[in-house]
Amino acid sequence: MDKFFAITTPDVSEFPQSDLLLSTIFEYMGKMSTETDIAKMLLLLADLGTKLVQADRCTVWLHEASSQRVWTVAGHGVERITIADNSGFVGRSIQTGSVLNVEDAYLDKRFNKAVDRETGYRTRSILCIPFTNQEGKIIGAFQAINKLGEPHFTKKDETLLTFASTYAGKSLDTFILHNELLETQKEIIETMGEIGESRSQETGNHVKRVAIYSYKLAQLAGISESQALLLRYASPMHDIGKVATPDSILLKPGKLTTEEFEEMKLHTVVGYNVFRKSERELLKTAAIIAYEHHERWDGAGYPRGLEREEIHIFGRITSVADVFDALGSDRVYKKAWPLEKIVSYLSEQRGKQFDPNLIDLFLNHLDDFVAIRDSHTDRM
Repeated sequence: MDKFFAITTPDVSEFPQSDLLLSTIFEYMGKMSTETDIAKMLLLLADLGTKLVQADRCTVWLHEASSQRVWTVAGHGVERITIADNSGFVGRSIQTGSVLNVEDAYLDKRFNKAVDRETGYRTRSILCIPFTNQEGKIIGAFQAINKLGEPHFTKKDETLLTFASTYAGKSLDTFILHNELLETQKEIIETMGEIGESRSQETGNHVKRVAIYSYKLAQLAGISESQALLLRYASPMHDIGKVATPDSILLKPGKLTTEEFEEMKLHTVVGYNVFRKSERELLKTAAIIAYEHHERWDGAGYPRGLEREEIHIFGRITSVADVFDALGSDRVYKKAWPLEKIVSYLSEQRGKQFDPNLIDLFLNHLDDFVAIRDSHTDRM
């Protein structure tokens, strides 16, 4: 029989081997606290559920009320699956807010045998428990399949998976809200970057290409994935300070005078000042990139004349990416250079304008960067 319940936080200390259970719980809490990928987060939750109730496999489902669907990208033995939110055990659990503890799935009319027939897997016992966000709204469900060593899931298993579902609801709610904020920041940054580039009659694809080049080069340089992604999301703002540069300078087809060039260089300081007071990591990164992407390895750059490792790695990477794309693009003051001439320039400026290690990595993987360029061309 289905069981309706109010979610509370169980006391796992009442169970035998509670020290082992607590150790498992805290282990996964630590892993999930640093995870930034929703698929990996869901897989960690599925692993936690599997270990807590000793199931053969466990799947974590999320509910999209607007589309009346539930979906999973995290499960043992399954790829991403999307189904109607009123189908199967998961749908029933989410629709009713009930615990479903089924001893034999094949004796229950709600069970869809097609998946077992396709995979050759034999589903027996099933335990489904929904979880809520901080407002009490059901946002998903755990589904554990086939209790190991016993014919079906027990009352203890219900309590333990309820604990996991309570933590999952709170964790995923916070995770989703954080990601929505981050996605909004990224969208604003890319849009602002495109606005900055459009003033100098350049396309939005320039900032997109620079972002992808920077991400690729950061990976090649051994930077952590989280930092490489941070660079990718912030790099579109490298020239945002150009919004303050007069059109007479920005759109001048010929060579700038000394006075005009000094005015042009101020865009690095303007860009830095836009973001420097922010406490958001993404915007602080944008400030660094805007400030330092025109510094040179030999110390002859601007605005501060930094050299070598004094220049933040994000500034050094964006410098290579920006110049590669700028040289290969039409500008008001020049036509696009052929690839051979660009490669020659980058090689010549190795250890002068650019970090020599980054140039080596870039040129050794030139085909990858050319492929990125060709997949994001400026189509008029």
